[in-house]
Amino acid sequence: MLVSRERSFLLVVDVQERLLPAVEQPEEIEKTVCKLIKIANQLAVPCLYSEQYPKGLGRTSAAVLEALGPSAPRIEKLSFSCMGEPAAVEQLGEVDRPQAVICGMETHVCVLQTALDLKAQGWDVYVIADAVSSRTQANKTLALERMRQEGIRIISAEMVIFEWMERAGTDDFRSISQEYLR
Repeated sequence: MLVSRERSFLLVVDVQERLLPAVEQPEEIEKTVCKLIKIANQLAVPCLYSEQYPKGLGRTSAAVLEALGPSAPRIEKLSFSCMGEPAAVEQLGEVDRPQAVICGMETHVCVLQTALDLKAQGWDVYVIADAVSSRTQANKTLALERMRQEGIRIISAEMVIFEWMERAGTDDFRSISQEYLR
């Protein structure tokens, strides 16, 4: 099944100031997440973001917050899974789109638990492999393997971008390919 811009939303999990430097390839992850957010915004794909215990881990990185813009719904959580917070369940229900596209950190903790919970509650879940990270590559690899075994689709940033665009020759395709796909 393809990811549809009309049927999906982007969930950015815990790309936070104090956690980001601890994960593998932090600059690349932040850059890819920002690119995905900007393209989602251009294509009218709703974006939400979560913060795990912001008092301890800090707020979402400045670059990601800038890409999200001031109106993106924020999920503050103590539960590792976004679905462990009643307010988050309500916010995701308001989005009213059946495809959840997830990026963020850490792959083996909050991304994994959120993806499994969303899948269990009936969403079609896609995790962007090159837009998630953990403190170790081994944990990221194991988490992606486990999600795949549980029926979660593992995709790349370019896969979701091209699936959201659907076709060449459009104004969106021209501007996105010139700015982000060189």
